Amino acid sequence: MRIARFTTGSDPRYALVEGERGKEVLHVITGDPIYTPVELTGEQVRLDEDGVRLLAPVIPRSKIVGVGRNFAAHAAEMGNETPSEPMLFLVPNTAVVGPDDPIVLPDWSAEVSYEAELAVVIGKVTRNVSPEAALRHVFGYTVANDVTARDAQRRESQWFRAKSFDTSKPLGPWVDTDIDPADVTVRSAVNGEQRQEGSTRDLVFDVPFLISAISEVTTLLPGDVILTGTPEGVGTVEHGDVIDVEVEEIGVLRNPVIRRS
Repeated sequence: MRIARFTTGSDPRYALVEGERGKEVLHVITGDPIYTPVELTGEQVRLDEDGVRLLAPVIPRSKIVGVGRNFAAHAAEMGNETPSEPMLFLVPNTAVVGPDDPIVLPDWSAEVSYEAELAVVIGKVTRNVSPEAALRHVFGYTVANDVTARDAQRRESQWFRAKSFDTSKPLGPWVDTDIDPADVTVRSAVNGEQRQEGSTRDLVFDVPFLISAISEVTTLLPGDVILTGTPEGVGTVEHGDVIDVEVEEIGVLRNPVIRRS
C-alpha cells in the first residue's frame, strides 16, 4: 500500500496511490493513517491534474534519527573507519521538505552533498524492542535525501549544523507499507547522471537492528523517521542542479537545488 500526503491548494490530505509512474491516481482517505484506520472517502484525484502537489509524506511529530557511516564503502570514501556501533544523530522536523521542493543551499556552506537513503517511518510507540520484533513497529518506508553541508561536518564535532538546516531533509514521494527493507536498491542521480547505487543488504547495521538499538536510547513515537545510511558515491551540488533519489519498490524523490542571492 502506497500512502501519499498531498494538497490541491487547501489543507493537506492523505490518499492511497495506485497506477504506474506518471499516471498515478490518488484515492483520498480520511484522517492521518498513522493514527487512524484507512477509510476511503470515494474521492479520486489524478496526480497529474493542475494544482495537485505531493507533500512530504510524513512530518515527524517528534524527531528524525540519522545513522552515519552505515555503508562500509561510504565510510571508506570519506576517510573513516566502519563504526562498531550505530552512529546516531538527531534532526529537527523543520528540515523536512517534500517532492519538488527546493533544497536551499545555506550561505555559510560552500560544499553541500546529496545522500540517497531508505527512510523508516515508525508506526507505534517503540521502546526497548528486540530486533526480532522491530519491524512490527514500522508503519512503512519512504525515500530520503540526507543533504549535508560537508564542510561544516568536517569543521565541527557535532553534526547538527551540517545535517539540520532548513530544506536539508527531503522525504517522499510517498510511504510504502509493504516493502521488505532487507534488500532494496538505493540510487541517486544529479541532472540525470547516476551517482550512487547500493543495496540495503550491505548496511553495516540492518533495519531491525537499528530500530532496536535506537529504541534502547530513546522512545520512538508514531511518525518518527529513521534515516538508514547512504551508499558510496556522494558528491557536491550547485545552484540549478536537480537531484533524483530512488529506492527500489517505492519510487523517485526529485528536488531542485537553489542558492538564494
